[in-house]
Amino acid sequence: MERIIKPISGYIMVVAALALLGLAILLFVNQLHIFGLISSVAFLFVIPGFFIVEPNKSMVLLLFGAYKGTVKAFGFFWVIPFMTRNKISLRVRNFENKPLKVNDKIGNPVMVGTIVVWQVEDTFKASFDVQDYENFVHLQSDAAVRKMAGLYPYDDFEAPEAEVTLRSGVEEVNHSLEAEISDRLKHAGIKVIEARISHLAYASEIASAMLQRQQATAIVAARRKIVDGAVGMVEMALEDLKLKGIINFEEEKRAAMVSNLMVVLCSDKSANPVLNVGTLNP
Repeated sequence: MERIIKPISGYIMVVAALALLGLAILLFVNQLHIFGLISSVAFLFVIPGFFIVEPNKSMVLLLFGAYKGTVKAFGFFWVIPFMTRNKISLRVRNFENKPLKVNDKIGNPVMVGTIVVWQVEDTFKASFDVQDYENFVHLQSDAAVRKMAGLYPYDDFEAPEAEVTLRSGVEEVNHSLEAEISDRLKHAGIKVIEARISHLAYASEIASAMLQRQQATAIVAARRKIVDGAVGMVEMALEDLKLKGIINFEEEKRAAMVSNLMVVLCSDKSANPVLNVGTLNP
């Protein structure tokens, strides 16, 4: 468990070291060599204990392999030289994973790239619970992406209407990804600030086929809209003609009129129909 400590100020120990040096010189001058030697050794002992902690950095202290605490306050400090000091950054860091080829919920190969923003929160876990916490972040993020992608289909072609997809459910998918990465990295004392998808596409081997499928779906949807509009316009035209008594159609001629109007309205090109106006009267 992480323990926060604050060592002796380095400025106090600088004064003490200078005092020991001055005492050693004075003793040697007065021919007190043994005491001068002791003061010199004490001075040399003090010197290696100085260290600096920069803002948003920390220092993990070990004494003969035993964890003694973590210095998170920035400044100039001193500890006994036998202590091992390991520096760990507390700054917010981020990395962008290169797109990974993973399978979505229905087995389609897709390329997913992510951005993860993270920060060391527990220096004890980061130092001793995992071998290399930075590498751990990268590996576990990749694993989380693979798991997350398997929970959702890429698109809604084969998914129920209400089901969230990787392409449409951005907020929910990013939240799921962030929760999964956070759960994996808490064992290393890492806090995930943000995780989101930065790249999403079908894998190259199926991209062309899926593009054609998307285009076909879009065309069908557009055609459906055109047909719905054309039916409404034809219905309105026939109703107006009937109400105003302009012309009455027999069933056969009414069907021919509807057919001609639908051709004109639904054609993707300018239609030039040839109509026999002489046959419109009964």
